[in-house]
Amino acid sequence: MSMPFFVRKMGIDLGTANTLVFIPHQGVVLNEPSVVAISSNDRKVLAVGLEAKDMIGKTPDNINAYRPMKDGVIADYRVTEIMLRYYISKALGKFNFWKPDVMISVPAGVTSTERRAVIEAAVRAGARNAYVVKEPILAAIGAGIPIYEARGHMIVDIGGGTIDVAVISLGGIVASTSVKCAGNRLDQAIADHIKKTFNLAIGDKTAEEAKIAIGSAVLVEDELTHIIKGRDFVSGLPRFTEVKTNELVRAVDRELKEMISAIKVVFQDTPPELASDIIDYGVLLTGGSSQLRNFPELIYRQLGVKAILADDPLFCVVKGTGVALEHLAVYKRSMLMAKK
Repeated sequence: MSMPFFVRKMGIDLGTANTLVFIPHQGVVLNEPSVVAISSNDRKVLAVGLEAKDMIGKTPDNINAYRPMKDGVIADYRVTEIMLRYYISKALGKFNFWKPDVMISVPAGVTSTERRAVIEAAVRAGARNAYVVKEPILAAIGAGIPIYEARGHMIVDIGGGTIDVAVISLGGIVASTSVKCAGNRLDQAIADHIKKTFNLAIGDKTAEEAKIAIGSAVLVEDELTHIIKGRDFVSGLPRFTEVKTNELVRAVDRELKEMISAIKVVFQDTPPELASDIIDYGVLLTGGSSQLRNFPELIYRQLGVKAILADDPLFCVVKGTGVALEHLAVYKRSMLMAKK
C-alpha cells in the first residue's frame, strides 16, 4: 500500500500514563509517557514524553516534571495543549502542511465540560476538526469486536488513571462506569506498603517497575522476587530490600477490590438479555494495566464470568481510533462531538 505523503487523519489515545498516536496506513507511530517537564522560574517547557519521564523524581527544585492528565481527564489545560501540540507535530513530521482531523479517546464517565476541554485543546494544538469518542467503544473496535451487532459485549479498559467498564450493544453504551482507580493507584499502594513494611522510601517509578516485574492480581504458589532500591527512612541512606509476589498482591488488595466492584456495578445495570451474552462470550480486558498477571483469574473468581485479555491490550484504544477514522460515517453516531 503506498504511504500517503500528507497525513490528514490522526487518532490519539490521550492517557494518564501514556499517549499513543495512530496514523491510518502507518499504524501506531508514537507511544510516549504523558509527562511534561517545566522550569518553575519562567514556566518554560524543557521536555515532553520519554525525556520528561526520565526526570520524574530526579529534578532539581527549579524543574517540575508532572502529568497534565489526571484520572484520564485534563488537570492542567495549558500543559495538555503543549503536550498535544508536541505529539501532533512529531507524528506529522516537518513537511506536513495539512491540519489533520484528530480523534481523541476520553473516559466513559467524562463530563461535557471535560469533553469540550479536550476538543478545544486539540483544535488549539493544530487539529482541523477534533472528535472525541469514549474509550470502551474505541477499545472494542480496536479489539475487533463487531459493536453494531445486537449482542452484549463487556469491555473493561484499565489504564493508568481510570478503569472504564462498559456494556456495548448496537453501537452504543448500555451501561457503564468510570472509576478513578487503576495502574497509578496500584503503584501508590505498593510504594506505601514498602514504606510501612520496610521503612524504605521509593518513588512511583520504582513501584511501577516492581509491579511489572513480579506483581499479580491473585496469590500464587511460585513466587517471583524483585530487588527494590530506595532511601532508608531512619538513617536517610540508600538501601535495598527483596520483595516477593504475594507481598505485592496483599499490598494492592484494596485497589483490586475497588476495580472489581466497578465491574459489579455495571453488571447490576445490565439488562438480563445482554448479561446472558456476556456469560457466553466473557469479559474483554484492554488497557496497559489489564496486563497485571492473573487479572482474568481474579475476575473469574470474584464474578464467576470468564475474562479474556485482548491482543496488544495497550494498543486497543488507539487502534480503535484508526478504524473509526477510516470509517467516520459509520461510527458518526458513536462520537460525542465534532468541532470545526
